Amino acid sequence: MPPPPPVAPIPPPKPWPMPKFHLRVEDLGHEGASIFFESVGNPITALQDAVVASFEWLYTRETAPTNVQSILLVLRPMDGVAHTLGSPTHKEIHFSLDHIKNSAKLAREEILGVLTHEVVHCYQYNARGSCPGGLIEGIADFVRLHANLSPPHWKRTAGPKWDAGYQITAYFLDWIETRYGKGTIQELNACMKDDKYHRRVFKELTGRPVRKLWAIYCKQLEEEKSGFGRFRVQKEG
Repeated sequence: MPPPPPVAPIPPPKPWPMPKFHLRVEDLGHEGASIFFESVGNPITALQDAVVASFEWLYTRETAPTNVQSILLVLRPMDGVAHTLGSPTHKEIHFSLDHIKNSAKLAREEILGVLTHEVVHCYQYNARGSCPGGLIEGIADFVRLHANLSPPHWKRTAGPKWDAGYQITAYFLDWIETRYGKGTIQELNACMKDDKYHRRVFKELTGRPVRKLWAIYCKQLEEEKSGFGRFRVQKEG
């Protein structure tokens, strides 16, 4: 009996599209600059990891955007934490050296977390500029959360409204992702590629309007706070 034919090797996955990375440090003598390099080592690796996290939670290898040709990271003294600007092809992330200095005790986690958040802004869709800012920031922090880079002060809380932004919205999106299946937030992002934003997108994805989702989420948070048990997410579908 002839031997069975050899099994064809599984081809490696298609590589994620990587832009060129550039770095500008406007004050090498700033204590934040020393902390940055001591904490992250190679900034290219840190930026590559942030791009991969953005792609893994918002895209597939077939749908990952290829328009971003370069990302310039600017480390400079300034108020605030960081912000992203630029054109569809060339992005700039401005990161505060003062914030890095003030975060020295948890510098590596904070730097990588902020970089991940800002890199998401380089790639996420924004419904042709009509997406609420709170949802934009919430999606960025959703990716940061799933990259295991959430800072210690983050808590799962209801807040004033579902699109309050940042970690409040991030944890709400995380609840939706768990309840309705991995890839739900990826689909939400995809819905904002070409069309203007409308909150009915949540009903299209989950079967429930966003106000109902928020009410269920807040009720579970309140039950947890009142001591009725641990926070649980019941999957649907």
